Amino acid sequence: MASIYQSIEILSKEKGVDAHVILDAVKDALIVAARKHFRTEENMAVDFDPKTGAILLFIVKNVVDEVADKLNELTLEQARKLDPKAEPGGLVRIPKSAEALGRIAAQTAKQVILQKVREAERENIFSEFSGRVGDLLHCTIKRIEGQDMVVDLGKTEARLPKKEQSRLENFSIGDRVRVVIKSVEKAGKNAGVMVSRAAPDLVQRLFEQEVPEIYDGTVQIKGCAREAGERTKIAVHSRDRDVDSVGACVGMKGMRVQSIIRELRGEKIDIIEFSEDISVFATHALSPARITRVAIVDSNERHMEVIVDDTQLSLAIGKKGQNVRLAAKLLGWHIDIKSEEEKRQEVESQMAAVMAPGAPVSILIDYGLPEKLAEALIGAGIATVEKLGSMTPEDLAAIEGIEAESVELIQTSVISYYQQFDAQQAPPPPQEFVEGMPIQPPLGAAPPAPIEHEQAPAEGDHVAAQDAGPVADDTQTHEEKAFADEAGVESDNIKNSE
Repeated sequence: MASIYQSIEILSKEKGVDAHVILDAVKDALIVAARKHFRTEENMAVDFDPKTGAILLFIVKNVVDEVADKLNELTLEQARKLDPKAEPGGLVRIPKSAEALGRIAAQTAKQVILQKVREAERENIFSEFSGRVGDLLHCTIKRIEGQDMVVDLGKTEARLPKKEQSRLENFSIGDRVRVVIKSVEKAGKNAGVMVSRAAPDLVQRLFEQEVPEIYDGTVQIKGCAREAGERTKIAVHSRDRDVDSVGACVGMKGMRVQSIIRELRGEKIDIIEFSEDISVFATHALSPARITRVAIVDSNERHMEVIVDDTQLSLAIGKKGQNVRLAAKLLGWHIDIKSEEEKRQEVESQMAAVMAPGAPVSILIDYGLPEKLAEALIGAGIATVEKLGSMTPEDLAAIEGIEAESVELIQTSVISYYQQFDAQQAPPPPQEFVEGMPIQPPLGAAPPAPIEHEQAPAEGDHVAAQDAGPVADDTQTHEEKAFADEAGVESDNIKNSE
């Protein structure tokens, strides 16, 4: 018995598992092996001889009045033949030879023991590290498996996947590194502890170690956004008016932050002063670019618009959008960056759209267009009937929410709308000629010119006819006759004077 207990004790210390757990695992493994060897489903129990350490195997049966399960139950009469002290409701242990268990049974027992030990080991690891996610640990690179690394945490191992490594770093076996615990899983593909060198928590833990003001709570870290191997933005806030939060993190001549940069293999770090005013905070977060103004587009959706000078646009966006991307992560807002010129063009286009001539699409509702289709067209940016009329059926069908039947309905309503103008510009119907009544000219037409008749002048009227022009006939108007009379009087005067 001493030998088996010694083996269990050694295994317990090696795996960090309680000895009683391993002992129970050994008993369960022997029961599984015995059932497999004897090809039975009877209840069994295993004990060890306290003197020799020999394995004692028993079949356990219940004592009942009426047998319902022949494998696991006995009547009182049957039980007392095996054990005279048996009582109803008790258990009877029938010895079974364990010497018959051969090599296959031993291999089965070994597999079960290892499985039980692994389960107990995982349970211990989970209970120890599950509450330490985000903590900083010192570890050693134990081995390299492909692109992943396995580190030694002392009692257990942890995985350092490729995605949790910085692109600037390259470690060898035996190197000591500082990592943070990323996650702890009890079961599944990623069971065990996963550590990280790319998480933002690593930068925060390093600042807590290097900056005493952060460790004692005078300066608080309000947020951290990181792209491992490239750049990190960290927002800090001082609870003491006499303590400069940014200066405390930088240190004298930058000694504190330079120590962290060396640990991160040259990764750039931007230390930003936190502000409760989101506009001011956004201005700080987008440094080193100079911000002209910040406009909140939608506070509920956490959407803002930042305007910068044309010369500062590329600096505000950063290399491949890195600066604005990190600022958006740090703030937790969606940020749109525009230059002054882009904003001016946007405002001009909006004003032009507002002042654009043409009838609104909503007027087609009076010509048979359903309101839902009108809303869909307006939502697609088609605000006027003129713009709608210039679109082809293919363009209309490409709009979300417009189906083939809807295209025909839209065209019908547009045609009905334009037909009203065709009716107004149509020529008037021809008038019938009635004798004695003049034909009215069309509205707006010039009046017809008077008809001239040639008539031979009378003797002595040569001068008058020449001055007065043609003699008015019966078709002359009253004004023309009066003018002719005045001309005749003037010609008589001339004649008398001669």
